This record gives sequence, structure tokens and C-alpha cells, in this order.
Amino acid sequence: MGLKIGGQVERINGKELSYKDFVDNYLVNNQPVVLTGLMDDWRACKDWGFQDGKPNLHFFSTHFGNSKVQVAECGKREFTDQKRVEMSVSNFIDHWLAMSTKDSTDLSNCQENDESLLYLKDWHFVKEYPEYVAYTTPLLFRDDWLNLYLNSYHMHTDPGTYQETNEISCSDYRFVYMGAKGTWTPLHADVFRSYSWSANVCGKKQWHFLSPSQCHLVFDRNLKNSVYNIFDDVSDVKFPGFKKAIWMECTQDRNEIIFVPSGWYHQVQNMEDTVSINHNWFNAQNLSYVWKLLLKDYNEAKEYIEDIRDICEDFESLCQRNLAANTGMNFSDFFSFMTRVALANIIQLYLNFKNTEKQLSSLSPSTQHLILNLLSIKKVSLSMKLVDTESSCSILDVREVLKDPLFLELCRDMEITYQMIYEHWTKCWDPIEHSRINFDELELVDSNLCKMCRSEHLIRLIDNVFSHFGVDSSIENSVLVSQLDELEVFCNDSVV
Repeated sequence: MGLKIGGQVERINGKELSYKDFVDNYLVNNQPVVLTGLMDDWRACKDWGFQDGKPNLHFFSTHFGNSKVQVAECGKREFTDQKRVEMSVSNFIDHWLAMSTKDSTDLSNCQENDESLLYLKDWHFVKEYPEYVAYTTPLLFRDDWLNLYLNSYHMHTDPGTYQETNEISCSDYRFVYMGAKGTWTPLHADVFRSYSWSANVCGKKQWHFLSPSQCHLVFDRNLKNSVYNIFDDVSDVKFPGFKKAIWMECTQDRNEIIFVPSGWYHQVQNMEDTVSINHNWFNAQNLSYVWKLLLKDYNEAKEYIEDIRDICEDFESLCQRNLAANTGMNFSDFFSFMTRVALANIIQLYLNFKNTEKQLSSLSPSTQHLILNLLSIKKVSLSMKLVDTESSCSILDVREVLKDPLFLELCRDMEITYQMIYEHWTKCWDPIEHSRINFDELELVDSNLCKMCRSEHLIRLIDNVFSHFGVDSSIENSVLVSQLDELEVFCNDSVV
């Protein structure tokens, strides 16, 4: 019995899609889409492949061959993923070329059994080769809090947790993937339940998607483990709901970008030799997804070691360390992230009102966007307040954050991002203007809010800012937050 296919992923011309329509139709509705026409000027499309669509493997060996990368062995399972090994790009290419010289019978047998099929994954290419501008992130995906933040900060606030060589302590979530025909990725939902986009520079991929409302169907009776390969002979006893699942299917061609929404489980197979560029990201629209996954994983981490609570000197710290290792961040990391991102949005809001805004009735789209961002952070903070997270959060001195050169970098990147989205602004960011901001005039930091260590502090900070700019409850209850309420419907069912 094969998969039940309920429809195909929509395919549209990305050049004809406005940012607002992308948000309204795909981010808010949390729906996948294939976008064409957004890769025409990418250097990667010229350098990394030939005119016939085949990848230029010699180019990678010559220019980037010494890079150390993670490679998945498609025929070997390790826990819930494929076994990973580390090798140089040149060694990976050598293996790929050796496989391509096998005769068709041998190659067919290897691919059928996944033997010797290696898939290069999660190569932090942008961080490793910043001077080589392989592509420009399409405007539709620019509102990327995750990678903007990681341009300036490490995700982990605990120096003991962060290690330069630790794979989980990712420097960014911008990757290159490379694999021969037949390589594949098992069924999964993306890290942090983030959005992702994947652009095929060379080759063709087949995708199978399952919406968040049906994801429970691919889990076992205890909702602990999901199906590994949807094309296996899946046990009806272990996964009783699997055959009821209704999938969306999509074939992604060269020079096409697919948008993967939050919480959608998906399995991907390379139908040809393929090179792709992939980003994970989150923003105001899916921040609730991140928090709910974090809370779920925390409860599981705590339950897993509950039997040693009485003999553990600091049980909560151990839970948080395990959460950071397994999920990629813990409560303290997430709180620090939200606080700094909130402050950066506040700075942009201040500059918008200072330079352009006259009255609330005529808020510009960019100002509405900033307000929505802060409302999203407030909403998640209110949810955090209901959970006993306070002892797990780090202490941030707001005045120190505001003076930190790394924070000014975050402000610069965020300002450029929103100016590009709304005004296609290209002038250089001027840090002098930011240095002249009168934070005392803003009344952001009263004596009780200098030290931020609780979610209620962040809530009060945002409320103070709204009060200062006249963003009252009528604004909070207006159409600006209808998007968040609508998204919450999807989010509630997305984390299994």
C-alpha cells in the first residue's frame, strides 16, 4: 500500500510575489510553496554547475577542497538520523566520482541498498567563505532573526556549553548540501521547528510533506519516535496511524526554491546529482513554534533523568545543559535571544518615529512590522511566565547591551533588512545616528528594568515602549495581531 497523496505543492513566480502576499499567504497560513525566478543572478548558479545541469565537482575540489564537512552515510542509521562522518570536501568529491565510474548494474545495486551513498549536509559555507558571495538571500526570506542574531552572538550564553567545534553550537543556520542521485534525508521536522528554504543550484529533488495537524500519525503509540523512512514497510502495530496520513508531494527542479513551513514533517530524495543551498530561520511569525518545542523538549529532558533528582546537586542546571545539547538552545539562550532582538526592534521603532512617523493612524508598513515583532515577543514571554523558567534565565544588563558593539551590529543588520524589505534601501547604515539615541528620553530603562532576568521584565519593557510611542491596547487588539492569533491555531498542533 503506497502513500496517500492529497495534493501538490503550489508553484509560483517569485518575482511576481510581493513580500506582503508571501507573509499573508504562506508564513501566516504556514503553507509550503515552490518559487521560481529568484536565482537568476546567483554566482553559485554559474560556478557550481554546467549548462546541462550537472554539478561542477572539480570546481568544489579546486576552490573548497580542504574544508572539513559532515557527510551522512545514507545506508547507515544512527538513532533517528543517518550516521555522520567527517571528511574533507576533496575526499567527498573523490568518493562521488569513484561511484560515478561504476557500471550501471553496480551503481543500481548500490543505490537500491544505499550502500556507499554519501550526502554532504550542513556545510556552513557562508561562514567559512564570506568573501565568496555565492548567492543573495531572496527578499522574501530576509526577516531572519536566527541568522541575524548569530552574525553577532553565539546562541549559547553559558561558556561551558559553547565550544567552537561543537556541532550543536552552530555558528549559523545557512548550509550547502551536495549529493549524488539516490541520496536522501529521513523523515523529520526542521531544527527549532523553524522555517526553511532550499534552493536547487543543480539537480532535482522529490519532497513529501505532512502538515502539522497530521504529524501525530507518523509517531508510535507513545508519541516518542517517528517513522524513519516513509518508503519502508512501516509496521501497523508500531505506527498504527501511518497509513491514514495524507501527504503533499513535490518535485523541485533546478533553479527553484522551496519554502518549508514550521512544523511540517518531510522526507527528501535527490532524483539527480544535486547541489542545494538551505537556510533555517524564524521570526515573529513562528516564534511560538520555537518556544513550544523548547518547552516540550525540556519536559522530556527532565523526565528522562527524574530518577536522579534526589542525588543531583543541581538538577535544573543539568536539565538545561541537556536541553542545550539536544535541542540547540536552552531557556537562558532563548531568553537572551528574545531580549536582544526585542531591544534591536525597539531601536528601529525609535528611529522610525523620530524620522518619519507623525501619527498612529498612518503607521508605515515597516513600523507595523516592528510592532508586530514586539507583540510576538511579548506573547511568547507571557507564555514563558506561566512556566517556572525564571531560575534558568541569564541576567542581562540592558545598559551594557545597548552599548555593546555586537548589539550595534545586530541593529545595523536589522535596519538594513527592514529597509530593503519595505523601501529597497541601499545606503550604508550610520552608527553615529544610533550613538545619539537618548535612551533616558525613551524611558526604556527604569531602575527596576536595568537587569533583565525574568520574562515579566521583558513584558514590562515592551509595555513601556508601547506606552511611550502611544501604542495602546486598541493597537494591540487590531489587525496587527490577527496574524499572530491565526498562526497560533497552526502552532498548537505542530509540536508532537
